[in-house]
Parts: sequence; C-alpha cells; structure tokens
Amino acid sequence: MTRRTLAVVSAGLSQPSSTRLLADQLAAAARDELVRRGHEVELRIVELRDHAHDVTNNLLTGFPSAPLREALDAVTGADGIVAVTPIFTGSYNGLFKSFFDVVESGALVDRPVLIAATGGTARHSLALEHALRPMFSYLRAVVVPTAVFAAPEDWSGGTADGALRGRIQRAAGELADQVERRPPSTGPADPFALTTDFAQLLGGRDR
Repeated sequence: MTRRTLAVVSAGLSQPSSTRLLADQLAAAARDELVRRGHEVELRIVELRDHAHDVTNNLLTGFPSAPLREALDAVTGADGIVAVTPIFTGSYNGLFKSFFDVVESGALVDRPVLIAATGGTARHSLALEHALRPMFSYLRAVVVPTAVFAAPEDWSGGTADGALRGRIQRAAGELADQVERRPPSTGPADPFALTTDFAQLLGGRDR
C-alpha cells in the first residue's frame, strides 16, 4: 500500500470557520478517494491563523520560527495540497498570500493543488480564477480543473448541500488523479543541499 500525504491549508480567521469546514470536507473527500484506490493517506492540517505572527516575522527577517518551519515542510513535502481561503475585497486574504510568499522558490513545482474559497456572496467565486489559480500557476504547481467556492447558501445545517457536495467530490477525484500519477513525495527539499558538483560550478574547467 502506497503512503500518501495531503497538506490542508486553511486561511480562515475566525473559529469556527466556514473556510476550515470546507477545507476539512475537501480533504476528507480526497483522502477517501485515494484510500478507495488502495493508498494509505495522512492529512497534515495547516491552520494559518495559528502562524500569523510567525509569517509576518518571516517576511521581515527571512527566517521561519520552528512551528512555521514545520508548517512549511508539511506543505512542501506533501503529495498534494488542498488550499482554501476566505475571499476579502475580491481576492484571497493577506494571510493566505503571505504564507505562500514565504514558501521557498521552486518548492511547489509540479505539486498537485486543489484550490477553494469561501465568501459572503457567490459573486466572489470569480476570485478563484483571477487570483488563486494564477498565483499557483506562477509557483508552477499543477492546479486541478475544478475549483470549489462555497457561499453561505451552499451550507445546510453545517454540511455541504447537493450542488456543493458534487463539486467537492469532482475536485477531490481530480486531485487524487494527479497525486496518483506521481511517485510518492520524499519530503521537503533541503534548501542547503548541493544540486551541482564542483565540476559544474567551475563550468567544466580545470583550476
């Protein structure tokens, strides 16, 4: 049985949070689909509100704290990512963007990502395509085709209604497809590892 890890990034600011609720349902659907296909799955939850001060300090100093380092490693070392943000003023919130700003350059190349968002009105759903998808494309991640948006009317008693449930299942299946096509992750890349030998560094010339 192949072991897979999914990082679940939630940028909700309140507790309880509809953003976290959506993240949990997406993660559970993706996990269940991978388990159905014969994989063992570990979910790694990254609640960004718990790291807000550390993210700001990292932006100012260039160095993550130990808890933030653990969160970053959970994301960059995962086989797939579920990334969910509330929509503020027509885009992702600042905490969500700041977290991915401190992810090491190149760490998400070819990493499958399912993007999702919550907002007070369905009109905010366009932010998934004009803000989130371009950001992850810039990071060279592989964003699954189905993005999931949940407005207040999509919830019924704290659970996804029929239409939202269908989008969750479709997106989760697409994420499982992308994860399954790739070899299992070996963990986060070592930022201090040498990727070239001395001959390459010297341009192949004798010194």
